[in-house]
Amino acid sequence: MEQRVVITGLGAITPVGNHVEDTWKNLVEGNCGIDFIKGLDEYNLPVKVAGQVKNFDQSEYELNAGLARRSDKFCVYAMAAASDAMKDSGLVSGENIAPERLGVYIGSGIGGMDTFVNQTKVLLEEGVGRISPFFVPMMISNIASGNVAISHNAQGVCLPVVTACATGTHAAGEAYRAIKHGYADAIITGGAEASVHPLAIGGFANSRALSREEDPLKASLPFNVNRKGFVIAEGAGVMIFESLENALKRGAHIYAEVVGYGNSCDAHHYTAPRPDGIPASRAIKQSLAEAGFDAEKDTLYINAHGTGTPLNDVSETTAIKLALGEETAHKAIISSSKSMTGHMLGATGAVELIVAALTLKNGIVTPTIGLDEQDPECDLDYTPNVARKADVTVAISNSLGFGGHNSCVALRKWND
Repeated sequence: MEQRVVITGLGAITPVGNHVEDTWKNLVEGNCGIDFIKGLDEYNLPVKVAGQVKNFDQSEYELNAGLARRSDKFCVYAMAAASDAMKDSGLVSGENIAPERLGVYIGSGIGGMDTFVNQTKVLLEEGVGRISPFFVPMMISNIASGNVAISHNAQGVCLPVVTACATGTHAAGEAYRAIKHGYADAIITGGAEASVHPLAIGGFANSRALSREEDPLKASLPFNVNRKGFVIAEGAGVMIFESLENALKRGAHIYAEVVGYGNSCDAHHYTAPRPDGIPASRAIKQSLAEAGFDAEKDTLYINAHGTGTPLNDVSETTAIKLALGEETAHKAIISSSKSMTGHMLGATGAVELIVAALTLKNGIVTPTIGLDEQDPECDLDYTPNVARKADVTVAISNSLGFGGHNSCVALRKWND
């Protein structure tokens, strides 16, 4: 028998806040977390702004101190967000869930870039014998899932996902399926990234993907005719997905129900999205069909991938129209969190799914800031500049990654 799946815990570390509460508050208020890059002045970077996590203090979280000391920054972010999410959910392995029924699906698009570069310097300057014995377990992108599992005694299914910018959304979608089909009772799921690093910035900038705008408030402009590229960012988003049966049995607080998942590939280009939007539209269609979306009865919110690159915003708009039809697409309420956070790569889909869940819970749609001159080719309702109240019943989050990876997860409002 298939299980229904709900969200019972949230944790987020982002450029606009180090916990879910302050992240949500700043997004609703339209506060931009993009700022001038700190700590990298010596590199004379071609890009001057990024979405960096600010004033992060490990002592605010219940972390395994030994693991945290031996972890790359991306993994520490994942562990911290997972700590918040587990505390929020009230789940405790061995008390209200069996360890073998608790899983972890946390991915990272890149993994431990700081560690990789630092140890490469050691190799070149000091030789093989000086490479840290912790190099590999600190650098590999699956270690966030591994260390979170250790921290919370999660002995069940464990499947880190790596699909570039779609990582967090795919991780959530696969976690949903695993619980739905009975492989787990709860899964700690999401994504983490810490690649605001000269190597990543140089690579993305030289491929002409990054905005070179030097005004932080004008750098990330999804759906704006003046957009120039995305803004690289860092952070983590972690959710607790749980079977409805287990959540009700223990009286858990429920944010939203997870009701659909779509997954497709453009099979077109290693970085550029497919212009016709057809495969991406299939992922959206799949998630909404599984969710039982009814265009006549439901009010739909879409947290768009909305990167602010010239190609993405048009192709995603096309995909939304193909998936919904023109009339329903124009009725949908859409926004891009990246206008405030920048693009957190492997973490971004998870954070944006958290935003979608809170939109359903609170009846507030966060804005797309900086949208003062909408691209005529992007002609849908992107909630420009100011948040608004809306009784949303279904929400989806889109993520589109390098390599043509498309992912969409659908949520439905939970009525207590």
